[in-house]
Amino acid sequence: MEPIMKENYHTHTSRCHHAAGTEREYIETAIARGLTVLGFSDHAPMPFEPRFESGFRMAVEETGEYVSTLRALRDEYADRIRILIGFETEYYPAVFQRFRELIAPFEPDYIIMGQHALGNEYDTAMRPQPPTKDRRILKTYVDQVLEGLETGFFSYIAHPDVINYTPDDEIYAAEMRRLCVRCRELGIPLEVNLLGMRTNRNYPCEKFFRIAAQEGNEVIFGCDAHEPASVAEPGNLAEARRFAEKTGLKVIQRPVLRRPF
Repeated sequence: MEPIMKENYHTHTSRCHHAAGTEREYIETAIARGLTVLGFSDHAPMPFEPRFESGFRMAVEETGEYVSTLRALRDEYADRIRILIGFETEYYPAVFQRFRELIAPFEPDYIIMGQHALGNEYDTAMRPQPPTKDRRILKTYVDQVLEGLETGFFSYIAHPDVINYTPDDEIYAAEMRRLCVRCRELGIPLEVNLLGMRTNRNYPCEKFFRIAAQEGNEVIFGCDAHEPASVAEPGNLAEARRFAEKTGLKVIQRPVLRRPF
């Protein structure tokens, strides 16, 4: 049977302030578990106004050290595994251009979208993960994600089902179908997030991925590893395989990496 995962593009580092372990430990675990590609995509720095700190991403001044550390390890391990250097980030319209200018000199291999807040983070209390019955939050989430994906900047969307809209109704189905259809048209894979699976979060959401299966979306597994042991953890992968089979998903190993610069 073909391995469920050969490549992982969703790996964090301690710079995000809620992950542990060294980059070398993540790499060694990936090699031991048979991965051929390990992509690091830590929570990206964001050029907010100085008065605002989000608290869950690397600082702007850490960006250079993040990239230089991974470049050195990429060279060191070149004959054992392919190391890619990316970022996970939200689409925040007010700071998007400044963000592009901030990371352009580092020439990342790819960017994935993980929409952890709506609006521009500093100017709204709306977040997608707390349970909500508010249709406005659901629609805003889909609108903002699609606006970001239309830029062509992102290689895939992490935990697209993070929105925790609790009514199981036609409104949810219509908005999620709108998201899935446009992602398919844009060639953007949807991530089955293995951190959510490991920690029993509201995602991965079966009703969302049944819609994705109906619409023919491509799906990728992402470890969302915040500690080395979570890279391609065998039990986690077995559960992911069962989830994909139950929901009828079209799983791919490698997204098209859209080099943003």
